[in-house]
Amino acid sequence: MRKNIFELFLGKVFNVPLWVKIAMYVKLAEEMREKSCEDFLRNKPDEILATFVPTITFKGKTELNERKCGLDNNIYNFLQCCLNEYSMLEISINTFLSMEEIAKYYELCLEQNFIKKPESIELHAMAGFIAGKFRTGEYFKQKGMIDVDQLQKAILTHRDYQQNGNPKRFGEVLVELGYVTEDDVKTIFILKEEAKKRFILDYNTVPQPETQFSSENQRYEEEIAVLKDENIKLKRKMLQLLELVKRNGQQ
Repeated sequence: MRKNIFELFLGKVFNVPLWVKIAMYVKLAEEMREKSCEDFLRNKPDEILATFVPTITFKGKTELNERKCGLDNNIYNFLQCCLNEYSMLEISINTFLSMEEIAKYYELCLEQNFIKKPESIELHAMAGFIAGKFRTGEYFKQKGMIDVDQLQKAILTHRDYQQNGNPKRFGEVLVELGYVTEDDVKTIFILKEEAKKRFILDYNTVPQPETQFSSENQRYEEEIAVLKDENIKLKRKMLQLLELVKRNGQQ
């Protein structure tokens, strides 16, 4: 049976008192505005990469069952999660990989026709950008925000700046030419940087992941175990300190 770990996490959030939710909402809204992500989320709620569910193809199912290509175990973990209809976020949680790493496996499986290409051009463009397959200009071209001629003009303009000792970023050139806005560029780079971070839930409150991990992921699991042990020791020291303070207060 599918274990929706993220839903369990959300369940804990939803069970807090309403006044706590209001405070959380206000803080999250502030951060979304600071990172120029508020409009992105409001205008395209169905085109968020984290909630996208990749669809495995017949070729993908065959390779998952037979494993004739001898691929990295993480790729088979990814395909198994796709077969289980996991979202990209759920795949990340179950494999202990970052969204950037998941996006790279997504792109590899897409190139091999193991999964279907999404109908949404936004999802396709964002996955490629997060994975490093698409650079800034190509990302906006894939989205249909600029065409081939505009991309070529931006490339030539960017090259001229570099030759004149003015190394502007490509995104700055696109903004200067009026093709995109500053928020458009800021948002995608924030999302790309955030995609490098891992999201690991508390082992004590969620079921164990279903997938088998490669040696690299086992190392991450061992690191988490060490952190848990250090956390327990820290709690013990805090309790001892509190007990000492309590005794001193009674003297």
